[in-house]
Amino acid sequence: MGDIEKRPHGVSETEEQFRLLVQGVTDYAIFMLSPTGMVTSWNPGAERIKGYSNAEILGQHFSRFYTDEDRAAGAPALTLATAARDGRVEREGWRVRKDGSRFWAHVVVDAIRDETGALVGFAKITRDITERKEAAAALEKANAALFQAQKMEAIGRLTGGVAHDFNNLLAVLSNGLQVLAMQSRTPLDMKMIEGMRRAIDRGASLTQQLLSFARQQPLQADVYDLNALIREFDPMLARAGDRTTHCELRLHSGRALALVDAARFEAALLNLVVNAIDAMPDGGAVTISTNIIDSDREVTATLPAGRYVHISVADTGAGMSHDVLAQAFEPFFTTKPAGKGTGLGLSQVYGFITQSGGDVTISSEEGRGTCVDLYLPSAEANEGVSIPAPSRTERVLLVEDEPDVLGLASELFRSIGYEVVAASSASEAAAILKDRSDIDVVFSDITMPHGISGIELARLVRSDHPKVKVVLTSGYPLAALRAQHGTLHEFAFVHKPYRLADLAKALRG
Repeated sequence: MGDIEKRPHGVSETEEQFRLLVQGVTDYAIFMLSPTGMVTSWNPGAERIKGYSNAEILGQHFSRFYTDEDRAAGAPALTLATAARDGRVEREGWRVRKDGSRFWAHVVVDAIRDETGALVGFAKITRDITERKEAAAALEKANAALFQAQKMEAIGRLTGGVAHDFNNLLAVLSNGLQVLAMQSRTPLDMKMIEGMRRAIDRGASLTQQLLSFARQQPLQADVYDLNALIREFDPMLARAGDRTTHCELRLHSGRALALVDAARFEAALLNLVVNAIDAMPDGGAVTISTNIIDSDREVTATLPAGRYVHISVADTGAGMSHDVLAQAFEPFFTTKPAGKGTGLGLSQVYGFITQSGGDVTISSEEGRGTCVDLYLPSAEANEGVSIPAPSRTERVLLVEDEPDVLGLASELFRSIGYEVVAASSASEAAAILKDRSDIDVVFSDITMPHGISGIELARLVRSDHPKVKVVLTSGYPLAALRAQHGTLHEFAFVHKPYRLADLAKALRG
């Protein structure tokens, strides 16, 4: 009897239990609206989520929970109209608390009708799912970053393989031309040979650009103060512009030490500045800035927490669309007219920075300019790398599995005074070394499709024939080969396609 006496007059036991249930819920905002959208009831969950007390909100229109943009678009009225027509409406969107902060809400509105079917109001349930939305957004961002990294890795591997094979073709042409040049006498012959040589040089330059993107370009890295490098290179950067554009430096006050190949860092910087100037046909400013980042959380999608030198190149140009931005690092992608660009500028920057242990990001908005951010691991002053010295010899055991390369390379070696013993595989070369004691140097390609590799042959020579010197060659760069085979500092290395001067230096230097 006591419970019945405490119950409001005219309220059944079921209604009272429902009221107590609603009032006990704090994770959901549960409240009633009049047919015109006025708040007529308010539970503690609504007060916790939205910030209004019962006294503050009763009699107020529910549209105050919507953003200005949604109110201007008529979203509150549309919600009630849809619920009245269909009986129920479910939405997700931004809502506004009393203090002005926003949260992502899941909302359900049910129409309430009496026994005659007349609309008497709405029941509204709101849940704060901001954390779930943020987690979903973070997962989507991580998946997008993973997809981009996998795509760039796949393109890099394909590009590196194509560049290696192309280098072999260029080696055949280059070696053949050099042999022909020694035999030709007429000015016309020499003019034609020189034209072909320039074409081969351009092809070799293209493969170096591709290998740079594929992170397979040999780097001559040392510790440099990037601020000093940029200041010294500033006159060259300034000449890249014209009367309507100018370059500004905003460099960190201290030293910005990083382990880099100085020449390639300058080339990357020039690439970015030239791109920025091209994006400002009506003039503008390119700003190069540096600072030191010491972060206890990941710096980019691929860089963990740590200390980094941050270099940014920002312009006030046309900016990029979302679709262009997504492809900006891909080799041969360009928005420039035919003949105005190779599409390898940003891909070279990407390859060089990532091969140096860093990362590159781009932010851009159409009509508001572009900013390219480079991140390189901060270095100490005593870090550095060593460069192996070439070897010298009189008699060469030439090991090459490509018949065309083997034949022309043999002629090239003979043309500079060396006796050549040819072998088409590393296994054949090992057998020759067992039978002959007059070999002074082994000149071998590293990659062999059958039997032992050139690396294994080199180590066999070092172990069983310590007086025989070894020079290795490959279309793949030294950095990639070291990653696959371990340190190769004990052997001289010549990159394909090699020229006469390269061979002379390696063999006689």
